[in-house]
Amino acid sequence: MNTHENTLIPKEPAINVEKALISKYPAFTDKPLPFKRSALYMLRKLVHESEINSFLEINKDASGFEFIERVLEYFNFGYSISNHDRANIPSSGRVVIIANHPLGALDGLSLLKMIGEIRRDVKIVANDLLMNFDPIRNLFLPVNNLAGSTRKRDIQGIVEALNQEQAIIVFPAGEVSRAGITGVKDNKWNSGFLRFARKANAPILPIFIGGKNSSLFYSVSYVNKALSTMMLAREMFNKRSVTIPMRVGEPIPYAQIDAIPLSSTEKVKLLKKHLYRIAKNKKPLFITEKTIAHPQNRKALKQELREAELLGETSDGKKIFLFDYQPESAVIQEIGRLREIAFRRVGEGSGHKKDLDQYDQYYRHLILWDEEELEIAGAYRLAEAGKIDRHSDENLYSETLFKYDEKMQPYFEQGIELGRSFVQPKYWGKRSLDYLWYGIGAYLKKHPEVRYMFGPVSLSNNYPAAAKDMLIWFYRHYFNDKENLSRSLAPYHLDNDANTHMESLFCGDDYKADFRTLKEQLEFLGCSVPTLYKQYSELCEEGGVRFLDFGVDADFNFCIDGLVLVDINYVKEKKRKRYIGQ
Repeated sequence: MNTHENTLIPKEPAINVEKALISKYPAFTDKPLPFKRSALYMLRKLVHESEINSFLEINKDASGFEFIERVLEYFNFGYSISNHDRANIPSSGRVVIIANHPLGALDGLSLLKMIGEIRRDVKIVANDLLMNFDPIRNLFLPVNNLAGSTRKRDIQGIVEALNQEQAIIVFPAGEVSRAGITGVKDNKWNSGFLRFARKANAPILPIFIGGKNSSLFYSVSYVNKALSTMMLAREMFNKRSVTIPMRVGEPIPYAQIDAIPLSSTEKVKLLKKHLYRIAKNKKPLFITEKTIAHPQNRKALKQELREAELLGETSDGKKIFLFDYQPESAVIQEIGRLREIAFRRVGEGSGHKKDLDQYDQYYRHLILWDEEELEIAGAYRLAEAGKIDRHSDENLYSETLFKYDEKMQPYFEQGIELGRSFVQPKYWGKRSLDYLWYGIGAYLKKHPEVRYMFGPVSLSNNYPAAAKDMLIWFYRHYFNDKENLSRSLAPYHLDNDANTHMESLFCGDDYKADFRTLKEQLEFLGCSVPTLYKQYSELCEEGGVRFLDFGVDADFNFCIDGLVLVDINYVKEKKRKRYIGQ
């Protein structure tokens, strides 16, 4: 048959009640013709076969979010959400979104639309039957709910999406809510969503969806659940000009769920209770964290940076700016947002929507700007210590963590404090931290009066205790401060047993050999030397780098801060040429 003849074959309608019925009940074909005609007539009316197929034909040019828009517009169906709740939806990063399922199709489509307005990388876990619904197939991840268990390949696909930092929506009940003694609620939740949240270490975002179906639907459900499921299309067509409320809770870090000594079944029950408490403004059952703030307008960022000092440009077009604080600055707000993203990823972070403090107002900000993507790839902040009146309201950030001796004064007069460095995760492994060093070098070239750099360098609390002990012993031993210039306000102590173990582990008089030992031991524990520790220690000739002390920072998830001091006169010639120039 030729191509022209193919075009004459009518396309099968998307919804075919007869075909679906025969595939599920083959014996239906043997029934008397009058019975079949009557049954098919009733079923077609029940599922609105003609209306749905007509809508699909008219809107066959639409797909994805555009198709969802048209469905909701057709029904004049909407949802309401407060600004406060909307801000709880993460704008980026992996997250498992769990929700109750009161209606059927329209609540799922509304939820997709709501999340899609914040971020487009969202998908909803749907059963194999829905995967055949072509216009929004690209927004689905398959799972065979009807089989009673989740296939291994389905879980792998969901985990892969989470590892790509996508948002995944799940209705844990796997079916529409039914009426009971306590009102309209989901039936028993499946625990599958906990499995892929655990595998991807993804936070869980609970969303309560308001609304309910008709009394007839719940009455039929009580008698025959399968028949009530066939009524869902009828229920959808009864929802014209309806607006449902949505409530979004704060994200629950998976670590908080994992820490509870209960079975998965019991944890799921608690999460279900947690979700329904959101609707009643009751205290959450799980410890939550603030959702990181939504991104600033990219054009506003670019506009502000036009007024900043351009320190240099990288070979691949990224620009390095020195930016000073401005009230209501989009750049400062975006730096705070990106800091929190980067620091949380390594087990630190302030726990707030943005990591900003009063020091950002009078510190200067070294910014790596991606001109192509119109976004900040990373940043440092620096204080010209000699210009700060430390006896006024302005002081150094490091003074909240360490107490300086008077002998530190000459270092302040010729020094800059560096800190709060970050590279946003999407740029990790792309030389961005190296670019920031180029920025520091460009600053030092313009300010030859600066001889010293100092500031806290953090070590995540996610490191095992043995790894923290090894790192701190090593850097104290090989980069010690004989002048006693500073002491931590919350010192990190190694007990006698730990010190004895370190002395047996390291030879103590061969830096290269002991550094190899350190790397091997850390690798055995599943971690490595923190990048900044490695970069600072390799920057200078012997005597040019000191770690003045180490302390615990309770405000940042109990990370360890090492206070480093660098004498720029000792910078290795190769490093000097690379970062500062001749």
